[in-house]
Amino acid sequence: MDLGADEFEENLPLLQELVQEADFVGVSPGASAACRSTVCGVLAMFCTRGLVFFAFPAGLDIEFTGLRSNLSGPQQISLFDLPSEWYLKTRQSVQQFTICQIGLSVFSAIEGEANKYIAHSCNFFLFPTTFGILDSEFSLQASSVQFLNQYGFNYNKFLKNGIPYMNEEQEKKIRHDILTGNWRVRSSPDKDQIKAVIDKVTRWLDLAKEGDWMTLPGIAGFQAFEVQLVLRQALPDIWTVLKDEGVVVKKVSKQHRWYLQNTSCDRESCWKEKILLSARGFSVFFQMLVKAQKPLVGHNMMMDLLHLHEKFFRPLPESYDQFKQNIHSLFPVLIDTKNVTKDIWKEMNFPRVSNLSEVYEVLNSDLNPTKNSGPEIVHASRCEKYVKTKCPHEAAYDAFLCGSVLLKVAHLLLQKIHGIDPVPESSFPQYLDVLAPYVNQVNLIRAGVPKINFSGPDYPSIRPPILILSIKRWPGVSEQQVYHKFQNLCKFDVRRLTRSQFLLLTNKFKDARNVLKEYRGHPTLCISLYRYWRHSPDVNCVLQVCGIVTAWALLAFIFGRSGP
Repeated sequence: MDLGADEFEENLPLLQELVQEADFVGVSPGASAACRSTVCGVLAMFCTRGLVFFAFPAGLDIEFTGLRSNLSGPQQISLFDLPSEWYLKTRQSVQQFTICQIGLSVFSAIEGEANKYIAHSCNFFLFPTTFGILDSEFSLQASSVQFLNQYGFNYNKFLKNGIPYMNEEQEKKIRHDILTGNWRVRSSPDKDQIKAVIDKVTRWLDLAKEGDWMTLPGIAGFQAFEVQLVLRQALPDIWTVLKDEGVVVKKVSKQHRWYLQNTSCDRESCWKEKILLSARGFSVFFQMLVKAQKPLVGHNMMMDLLHLHEKFFRPLPESYDQFKQNIHSLFPVLIDTKNVTKDIWKEMNFPRVSNLSEVYEVLNSDLNPTKNSGPEIVHASRCEKYVKTKCPHEAAYDAFLCGSVLLKVAHLLLQKIHGIDPVPESSFPQYLDVLAPYVNQVNLIRAGVPKINFSGPDYPSIRPPILILSIKRWPGVSEQQVYHKFQNLCKFDVRRLTRSQFLLLTNKFKDARNVLKEYRGHPTLCISLYRYWRHSPDVNCVLQVCGIVTAWALLAFIFGRSGP
């Protein structure tokens, strides 16, 4: 199910009611059939790409207008980066690009059926709020646009009917301007539209009598509130009401206008709050999910977390530690299925996979020893699109895969604990117990450590050792040339140490061993293990200075003794 701005606003009150109840994200085994039916019907309409929220499990995934800026040199991410360095580099890209789609897939246990779940999956198309002073700028990366287009992404829904959103700082600015009466239309298209509307209403007012009314069709969503706000500020003898057919303008006396402003259910203070609610859009739903404090599950979810923080919470802080604290406060339980499956794949000797779809296929194949005893997952009645159709890189589909992988891997871990003994009737709390070692451990791509710990200090690196390359008879060699020299054998991240020395780092121990063996005794390229105290220019400089000082002191001592 796909949701844009029109459908989202229409269903938000019911969604809000469900979030406030204990079984919003899923129905517990004790819930009644009628209650489960109601929840399933509504949640089936609210799912998007990427990450997964579980009351019982849910999956969430996010699509972006770009992934990383084309930065060069030291600004590129590399295996040499500490987590804090990786964060600062990636932060720039997150601020440059925006979210175009979020997918949510919510999993609920089915009452009376052991280890059986129903999944409700849906796509949210998003577009930044353009309201008052808010007029966001974002970039489109050609490769990302081509990638999404290849998989059938609907850019019309993103651009024309995207659900608005804003973060807390943007909301504060808009709230202050609206409630204090300092609000203004800033963007040129909005100004043109508002000017045309005011001209039309003014011409009508010249001929209208008190009590007459007119309709402005084709104005919907929070932009209808924007139009009404401007009309009410500009024209003291009218009143506006939003109806299905559009904005209705009625000519009233100044006394009646005062009465409507101060006594009606549509009085200005309440009405301005409605404007804010409408302009916040998906951010309202995000806050509901935060308050629910449910586990958040994703696959390679680090970029998702960065965008969630930047777009819906607050601008990303400069401090890496502050970012970790904020995310842990928003979502106390994180599970990255990429991190979980990496360990399982090594132990089970599963075939190599490169993406989430391949992980899902392996777990659904006969290679999985728990295929027949694992959790059974069915699609909700309004979310049957994925029963027979595979839609890779569509947000809701990837979210469904993510939640399914989590359940199947958790069952596999539970089976390993019990060994040959029969596994007792499984439940999601049991799955969370076996997943405990992976909680709040989020996979990190191309950095000095393989994962980030959001509930404490990061773990030390388990990457292969750094190698040092010393070059003879190759003047003016660059990092790029060194990289191309070794790329057929293995891929290294390269960093210059001195004019003729470079550091090499890979994430595969096999590659490090192979290059040491291949270039042993090479006449011009000498490769060895890097030792800080032996190879660091800073240490060598200090040692040279100490040597000079010691030599002078020794000379002074000797000549001092030989004097008169």
